[in-house]
Formats: sequence, C-alpha cells, structure tokens
Amino acid sequence: MSTMSDPARHHESATPVSREAVRSSPRPDHGSAGGGAGGGAALVADGAWRPARGRVGVACLIFSESAFFCAFIVAYLYYIGRDRSGPTPWQVLELPPVLVNSVALLSSSATIVMALHALRRGAIQQFRLWLLATILLGAYFLYGTGVEWNGLIRDHQLTIATNLFGTTFYSLVGFHAFHVTVGLLLLSLTLVLSLLGHVKPERDHGRVDLLSWYWHFVDVVWIFVFFTVYIVGRQPPGGAT
Repeated sequence: MSTMSDPARHHESATPVSREAVRSSPRPDHGSAGGGAGGGAALVADGAWRPARGRVGVACLIFSESAFFCAFIVAYLYYIGRDRSGPTPWQVLELPPVLVNSVALLSSSATIVMALHALRRGAIQQFRLWLLATILLGAYFLYGTGVEWNGLIRDHQLTIATNLFGTTFYSLVGFHAFHVTVGLLLLSLTLVLSLLGHVKPERDHGRVDLLSWYWHFVDVVWIFVFFTVYIVGRQPPGGAT
C-alpha cells in the first residue's frame, strides 16, 4: 500500500506549487517590453510573435475613426459651391486665427512626446509638466474654435441649418473638436492620477504611449481638416476675390 499511496501524496504536494507557478508566470499577451495593457509585442510560450491587445485595440479605433473623418471630408468637398444662398466659406472664414490655433494643436504632439520620454526615464515631475503643457495647448485650440464659431453665428448668422456650407462645416470641424475634447479628458485624468501617485513609469508608460497615439491621430486629422476647409474650401469660384 505504501507504493500505491506515495505517488498520490507526491501529486497532492506538487499541486499547490504548480498553481503558484501559474499565478507568477507572466501573461503572454502583455509581454515584457512595454509592460501593462499598452505594452509592446509579446513573445508567447510557443515562440510566436503577437502584438499586444492594447496596441491592436487602439489601432482599430484609429482606423475606424479615420473612416468617419474621410466620409465627412468627402461630403464637405462634394457640397462646396452648391449653396444657393450665403454665407459662403470665402466670405466668412478667416485664416490667421485658425493658423494660430493649428500651431497650438500641432505643438501639443511635440509636448506629449516629451512627456512620454520623461515618463520612460522615470522623471515624473517633468512628465507632469509636459503633460500639463499638452493639455493647455489642446484647450487653447478648443477655445479658439469656440471663438471662431461664436463669430460665425453672431456676425454672419451661420448655423448648422443655414445652408450646405454650415451643415458640412460644423459637422466636420465639430466632429474633430469632439475628439480633441475626449483626448483632453483622458490627458487630464492621467495628470490627476499622476498627481495622486497612481502613475508608475515602469508599469504605465505603455498606457501613456497608447494615449499619445490617439493624440497624434487627432493632430494628423486636423491637418487634413484644415487643408480641406481653410485652403481648398476658401477658394472663391472662378478665382474671384
């Protein structure tokens, strides 16, 4: 009986050790390069390379949102010059203030890169300062957009229901402003969590990297929106001034 019971006792004593090994072993889809949900590609147990789920999720989000923006841009281009009554883009859109807003927004791509680099170095104070600068630049862009819309509505009576230009303009620019607002909320939440001590460089730089992807996407989209609305759309018909 002793020979029959020894293997059983050995199995029972080995079971807890195996479970502990499973708990402590790294999850294959998180990987070790980036850490956290936003970490880099993972090398799983079978040796196959797989991208991290966080990166795939954000990439899918950016792809789907790009399709929506393409639809809005195509609609804007299609309806340019089809209004039977004004105001028209070349009559009411002013380029200088939008250029200032654009410089502010595009500069925020550089500041969020600096914030990410500071977090990777473990310089948490610098990370907070660069993140705050990104938030302020994005907020200034939204403020400038609000000022522009207020002038269009008050001085030119251009609303979303005025004509085709008003409908496509507020839909396209407003859709982009919505994405900037979402990005600012996420950046602000990250800054608050950092001030409360809940952002750890070794654990969270992958997540902040994914947030920077979204912010860069918002900036790149604005380049296309700006070119469509304020360069192509402001050209008077027939080159008239």
